[in-house]
Amino acid sequence: MSGVSARIVGGVDAIGREVWNACANPNALTEPHPFTTYEFFSALEDTGCASIRSGWQPVHLVLTDGTAIVAVMPLYAKNHSHGEYVFDWGWADAFERAGGVYYPKLQAAVPFTPVTGHRLLVGANAPKDSAERLLEAAAGAVDQLGCSSLHVTFMAEREWQLAGHLGFLQRNDQQFHWQNRGYASFEDFLGQLSSSKRKNLRKERAAVKASGIEFDWLTGRDLTEDAWDHFFAFYMDTGSRKWGTPYLTREFFSVLGDRLRNQILLVMARRGQRWIAGALNLFGENVLFGRNWGTVESIPFLHFETCYYQAVEFAIAHKFARVEAGAQGEHKLLRGYMPVATYSAHFIAHPGLRKAVSAFLREERAAVNASIEQLSEFGPYKKTD
Repeated sequence: MSGVSARIVGGVDAIGREVWNACANPNALTEPHPFTTYEFFSALEDTGCASIRSGWQPVHLVLTDGTAIVAVMPLYAKNHSHGEYVFDWGWADAFERAGGVYYPKLQAAVPFTPVTGHRLLVGANAPKDSAERLLEAAAGAVDQLGCSSLHVTFMAEREWQLAGHLGFLQRNDQQFHWQNRGYASFEDFLGQLSSSKRKNLRKERAAVKASGIEFDWLTGRDLTEDAWDHFFAFYMDTGSRKWGTPYLTREFFSVLGDRLRNQILLVMARRGQRWIAGALNLFGENVLFGRNWGTVESIPFLHFETCYYQAVEFAIAHKFARVEAGAQGEHKLLRGYMPVATYSAHFIAHPGLRKAVSAFLREERAAVNASIEQLSEFGPYKKTD
């Protein structure tokens, strides 16, 4: 292992598409996880969404064996905590009130994207302990880059376990995912729900249909600039009202559509010939990932239909194993999306802050586990003995 070393390389262009994707997709899947691909990260960085200007400075960590890059950790130096979905505002505030400096910090994540997946991208020919070496090198980079901490978010459970073994603080949260139990159709799925929940879903879908709304599934060559123009208008209108300034630019969607068009599903709601709402999904590794949505009309249940029911329809039609519907939202539970744990790991350099956060996380993990157990009892599916 004497030839193995770690270093910071900056943006994805310094690594290159072929090398990055070989690390991100070591099993050579035809439809890899879309949010670990070079194409997704480069779309964010090339359009300035993830940049020094936006407070997401690329400082990607690579592991080299000799001269060859064999593993990658997507890594950003940040001067704020926006766009992460695993919130540490309270930690930052407490540390700074005590006289500390919390920013900059290091974030190992997919910017603006609360989807689960690998954060330690280890190629097929990498040494066996490469994941461990990436975590250790990233922890070492905290001091080298003058940062307070390192945060690895929405990581795979096995990575989370490894990080805990290395002394990282472990954190849990929850999302709501729909699981495909081999359904032949949406009606087949509805048949597995309790009668009251099944009646409610049918009522919601019927209300949208009665409003004169139809749906288009756009993917591949159907992702035209006109479609992106309309979707971006929906995204900006809804995002501006909910969150202030949305993170993603119009250019980003064009670049993403060009680079990952065969792994994108754009669900567009239409009245007659006019699109009025849309939801962006990406798919890979047998999973459909719901991302952004927006609308320019207020129609009861349109959000549920566009984002959740259409996603389920598509997943059943393409035999996907599950749908991940993004962050938050207990309202998803009654629509067939069940609670699951998500995982993050945190390395905090300051002993005092580390001790305080560790105590908080012990209580939070217990609360999250209790919430998942309790919510699962109230799921919409028929009870079995």
